[in-house]
Amino acid sequence: MFDLKMINKYYERMDNSVQVAKKKLGRPLTLSEKILYSHLSLELPSLDYQRGKSYVDFIPDRVAMQDATAQMALLQFMMAGKDRVAVPSTVHCDHLIQAKTDAQIDLNNALDNNSEVYSFLESVSSKYGIGFWKPGAGIIHQVVLENYAFPGGMMIGTDSHTVNAGGLGMIAIGVGGADAVDVMAGMPWELKLPKLIGVKLSGRMSNWTSAKDVILKLAGILTVKGGTGSIVEYFGEGTKTLSCTGKGTICNMGAEIGATTSIFSYDEKMEKYLTATGRSELAISANQIRDNLMPDDEVLENPKDYYDQVIEINLSDLEPHLNGPFTPDRSTPVSKMRDIAKKNNWPTEVKVGLIGSCTNSSYEDISRAASIAKQANNLGLRTKAEFTITPGSEQVRQTIERDGFIEEFNTLGAKVFANACGPCIGQWSRDGAEKEEKNTIVHSFNRNFAKRADGNPNTHAFVGSPEIVTAIAISGDLAFNPLKDNLMNEDGEKVLLEPPKGLELPENGFTVDNLGYQEPTKKARNSKVIIDPNSDRLQLLKPFMPLGKNKINNVRLLIKAKGKCTTDHISMAGPWLKFRGHLDNISNNMLTGAVNFFNEKVNSVKNQLNGQYDCVPNVQRDYKFNNIPTIVVGDENYGEGSSREHAAMEPRFLGVMAVLVRSFARIHETNLKKQGMLALIFKDKSDYDLIQEDDIFNFIDLDKFQEGKPITILLTHKDKTTDQIVCKHSYNQTQIEWFVAGSALNLIRSQQSK
Repeated sequence: MFDLKMINKYYERMDNSVQVAKKKLGRPLTLSEKILYSHLSLELPSLDYQRGKSYVDFIPDRVAMQDATAQMALLQFMMAGKDRVAVPSTVHCDHLIQAKTDAQIDLNNALDNNSEVYSFLESVSSKYGIGFWKPGAGIIHQVVLENYAFPGGMMIGTDSHTVNAGGLGMIAIGVGGADAVDVMAGMPWELKLPKLIGVKLSGRMSNWTSAKDVILKLAGILTVKGGTGSIVEYFGEGTKTLSCTGKGTICNMGAEIGATTSIFSYDEKMEKYLTATGRSELAISANQIRDNLMPDDEVLENPKDYYDQVIEINLSDLEPHLNGPFTPDRSTPVSKMRDIAKKNNWPTEVKVGLIGSCTNSSYEDISRAASIAKQANNLGLRTKAEFTITPGSEQVRQTIERDGFIEEFNTLGAKVFANACGPCIGQWSRDGAEKEEKNTIVHSFNRNFAKRADGNPNTHAFVGSPEIVTAIAISGDLAFNPLKDNLMNEDGEKVLLEPPKGLELPENGFTVDNLGYQEPTKKARNSKVIIDPNSDRLQLLKPFMPLGKNKINNVRLLIKAKGKCTTDHISMAGPWLKFRGHLDNISNNMLTGAVNFFNEKVNSVKNQLNGQYDCVPNVQRDYKFNNIPTIVVGDENYGEGSSREHAAMEPRFLGVMAVLVRSFARIHETNLKKQGMLALIFKDKSDYDLIQEDDIFNFIDLDKFQEGKPITILLTHKDKTTDQIVCKHSYNQTQIEWFVAGSALNLIRSQQSK
């Protein structure tokens, strides 16, 4: 299933790559640098590489795609003119299964409702030599950790939480589908050389504290954009106390601080995990190059000399946290939640507790939560909130069922959902959510933006570890502190929960009857992928027309977005997931969650052609029909969240030519560039305030578009007064060629035809 021959070949040359890089740069290397420099498209690193500035070409080892993003990625790949993928690639069907009733019913409904999409993904995978994981097999990142991730490797994936594989010592980076197409087509993959944040872990966790609390704490320190453009590299004696899946949890949620990726050094915990998941030969190979799978000693001795920023966290002092609501970086120790909730008027009655997802669905996670459930059952407690469990893979599900954990959850009154993303990504059919009542839920997922889980903007979602979520679900109280607070059982007795107990790995090994995996075939190159032209789920793509490297005048403002504008705001998930393979249909959700600066309303913008207010897609379609180019203006960290390239493709498809913001989230900025748009940044952030509702934008020097040179926009206001805005950008020459060609894919296709 995983290519051991390929990995061993890479390991054989890695030592030489590392030694050459150290000699060339004249200094010791961090772990991240060893892996990055071993995956250069060129043999030698350049002395000119500058962290946070230089664009560097890499050759990743693998590509992983989930079913929602794979649709558009593969539709683009079909346009690239290739017969077969150039690197091992997989598709995982996990996003389109809606959680509602129980695992089997929900899976059957998904198979019925999404049969057209699943058939398309399976046929495309077969045609182009891609491994296919069937619906119900598990969540992409857990499946990758169990089967594909390897220490020292480099992988890209069309999901921001691809970074889960960092728990096994892999540089794993979330990207848009266009980036995946580059790699699958055999092209070098471009990345701005990340800065390095070193996080030193000391001590040892105990009691109720878990790996989840490490990243919850760090998110509070760095905020949702503090890791942007950086790799977070964990080191220190404390790392050796964390399980492999615990490390994965920490890396996974690193996406919520904007980090390019996160990574741990190879150690005995990883070796144990590789052996337990049937990869003992890989562990033997990794052991032989162990020195290259960790930072050099000099780095560990003087980390501040080698990392751009160093943060220290003492695991012994760390306490359980809850992060939220509405943002994953608002970090609160459980001991302080009562006071803070009261101060902010957060509802403390917890309606639902949810555990699982790609970041907290390992055997260890479930076993620790199950130990709390078992205690509750023995003590005569019942959950006061609804309680749901989402296993990470079929392998995990069958193993926890064999070991009695599901029985304990069922006895407690919990509901077990399918091995899929479900509520974590808005695929949760929650009864009563349409009423938009103010309420509180707790979950072990990563994201808790408004409307994220259930579509209700008034659902206050808090992020915690599975064991803390389980305890709070039993209590029904957000302010419940299991370390010291008693509970009342059915007999009226006060009882105290003991700290959770769990196992890193199952004592009797993992068990699974059928992984749900379909190997890529070698005989399907001539097969055809048929898409019904009348389908509302799938639509063949047409190349985007170049915007032109000339003056672009009379550009109208579509929306000036106020405050947080994530990819969820730009292209909502939930019910819109079913249109991820149909660009025209899904474009009807474009920017419908963004707040209009001028009226403080959502999905209500002024149409300058008639002076009327309408929903954003309708206004933009009117501009497109009349051949009027438009611009979107945004605030800080615009495009935060997922790798969702639809957030870039929808505006491009409907005629938006530029996005001008105070700052971008990394993946979204790249996605805009890939689709042939202008991704611009205010040189003076206060110029954001100059933008008025009826402004006309003239790009006066776009014909001189070049690397390192700002672009100037002339604003003409309604009263005929003007302002000039200077815009920064991060385009290099290759990216400018994408713009000139109309998209990166257009450029690839033109090169392929030569």
